[in-house]
Amino acid sequence: MKYMALIYTDPATMTPPESPEFGKMMAGYRIANETYQRDGVYVTGDALQPSSTATTVRVRNGKTESMDGPFAETKEQLGGFYILDCANLDDAIRYAALIPGAASGAVEVRPIMVFDR
Repeated sequence: MKYMALIYTDPATMTPPESPEFGKMMAGYRIANETYQRDGVYVTGDALQPSSTATTVRVRNGKTESMDGPFAETKEQLGGFYILDCANLDDAIRYAALIPGAASGAVEVRPIMVFDR
């Protein structure tokens, strides 16, 4: 089953790229990526631009409306994601715990809905 791991971080506590801690954090991501590839669970994943670049789209009564920014003001913002193909939720949680962002923010794990095609 495929699971999406949504990585939430507080921009106020993000590690600056020029700091020594940034290299340590990126090393953690490299280890997670290598583990996912080695174990055959990696499907895809990426970082996202800051939420200030987001556009929210709604369609109401056939009319498309868009507005700048994320849907809701939150302290933690969606910063990236992985899609992992795991045997079960326990495995997905175990792999999500490897994501360095889990140590300072939160990683939400959700099964991906499968529709008959």
